[in-house]
Amino acid sequence: MKTDIVRRYSHNPILSKTEIPYPVETVHNAAVVKYGNEYIMLFRSDLRTGRSIIGLARSPDGFRFTADPQPFLTPERVGPFAAYEEFGVEDPRVTLVEGEFIITYSAYSRNGVRIALAKTKDFRRVERVSLITEADYRNVVIFPEKFNGLYARLDRPHSEIAPWSIWISYSPDLCYWGQSQLIMRPVQISLGRNEDRSRRAADKNTPGMAFHLSRSFQDNGWICLSSGSCSSRPQRSCKDHWCGGLVDFATRGSLGDNWVCSQRRLHLWRRSGA
Repeated sequence: MKTDIVRRYSHNPILSKTEIPYPVETVHNAAVVKYGNEYIMLFRSDLRTGRSIIGLARSPDGFRFTADPQPFLTPERVGPFAAYEEFGVEDPRVTLVEGEFIITYSAYSRNGVRIALAKTKDFRRVERVSLITEADYRNVVIFPEKFNGLYARLDRPHSEIAPWSIWISYSPDLCYWGQSQLIMRPVQISLGRNEDRSRRAADKNTPGMAFHLSRSFQDNGWICLSSGSCSSRPQRSCKDHWCGGLVDFATRGSLGDNWVCSQRRLHLWRRSGA
């Protein structure tokens, strides 16, 4: 029997809204990173007003998390970020680069969705650095190493020409980005008995970058978990069903045809055999 790439943790969910010490309606879209002797989780929560914030939870083992008494990041009320965060801050990604944790998150406002970048060294104090995209961008993740002295990122801008494709860009200072290249477009996927239906809706499948970039098993490239929605899934909307796949950026190709996971809840997935 073929072994699953990952499997659900038997004690899911690892964090829910009832465990947050301030009023929230949801807990989801989390990023986790190791800091010293503990694991740090940054998670999105929606408020009853419909606005979103980013909370922080800590764990000694990566399984049992306790949320901090106050949110980690809330919409800015003054300054250059305020106009672009009025509807919320959400969907964080965290990467350790040269001793600093770089955080990218979505800034929502009446002007659309932009990506903001912040950094911290201790997860006690956080510094907003820059709004690093125009609208409409999602899913920005920073590489944990520089390339020829430049920071690198993956992102998912939306355009009518190349809708929901993934690009790579570079920066000398985390503020100004360029040398952009398109590296991945939405593709047709197989849904078994629903394959014909998936092919008709192929242009609606929307890839996005998940939270982690790591060296590939052969150390000759990078592996990232990408997500995609399947609008043709029976009795599921495009926003409700997500699947994951492994991508090797050394070859710009998929590492398999199987989905790694398939739901949008704050659950923990463990590598098989771990």
